Amino acid sequence: METIFSARCLSPLLNIKGSCSSTKPKANSNPLFCNKPITSSLRKNQSLSLKLSSPASTSWFTHAQQGLAALAISLALNLTPLWHSGNALASEFDVLNEGPAKESFVVDDAGVLSRVTKSDLKQLLSDLESRKNFHINFITVRKLTSKADAFEYADQVLERWYPSVEEGNNKGIVVLVTSQKEGAITGGPAFVQAVGENVLDATVSENLPVLATDEKYNEAIYSTAKRLVAAIDGLPDPGGPKFEDNKRESNFKSREETEEKRGQFTLVVGGLLVIAFVVPMAQYYAYVSKK
Repeated sequence: METIFSARCLSPLLNIKGSCSSTKPKANSNPLFCNKPITSSLRKNQSLSLKLSSPASTSWFTHAQQGLAALAISLALNLTPLWHSGNALASEFDVLNEGPAKESFVVDDAGVLSRVTKSDLKQLLSDLESRKNFHINFITVRKLTSKADAFEYADQVLERWYPSVEEGNNKGIVVLVTSQKEGAITGGPAFVQAVGENVLDATVSENLPVLATDEKYNEAIYSTAKRLVAAIDGLPDPGGPKFEDNKRESNFKSREETEEKRGQFTLVVGGLLVIAFVVPMAQYYAYVSKK
């Protein structure tokens, strides 16, 4: 029995070193009488692996929470409307706050003017300022939300940009509102006197609204500038387009055309009704008479 359960025979299987080579078996060294099972080492390794992996999983969960929180804050900032006084994001307020253009005579906030038009305006108006000492600003905005019309907004721009009478005496403001298809011209006393009330009224009622209706914004602005410059230089008024000359053909029919079409329609419908009722009755009569 001793040879069967000797430590030498079991040592190759259990890889027991040192103490198992002695002839006298010890209770502590004999693997058959171990107090703890062999599988306990596997449980320790499993528990250790769980402990080691738990910080990584916790860290991943923490990063996920932080990412979701950052995403929620970003969405809240982007989707929440800004409640300032009035419509603080409207383009008309940006024009008021930024002031007149330093390198040009145009503030194209609506973005409807081409580079060629801006260059031609700069050349025309800079020449006027150098000769006559009159400065004209052209402004385009998409819509107005703070003022009732373009005239009130033009006066507001003049007062904001040139607070004193001395500063705005020889200044002119031309405003074109693209969505409303209207414009306005205002300025200091010297500017209004140099241009004249007739030319101012004609330009506001002809050049700006007529051409803006056809979305010819570049032509509307540049023709207005040439007309104002000609008036300041004392040249003959080149005039502007008229609503009658620029009137589009209507798609609606006249009363006479409507009555004529209505008579033709009545005749056609009546003929179809007659055919729909008479022809089946005639066929039925012919079928019965044969019997």
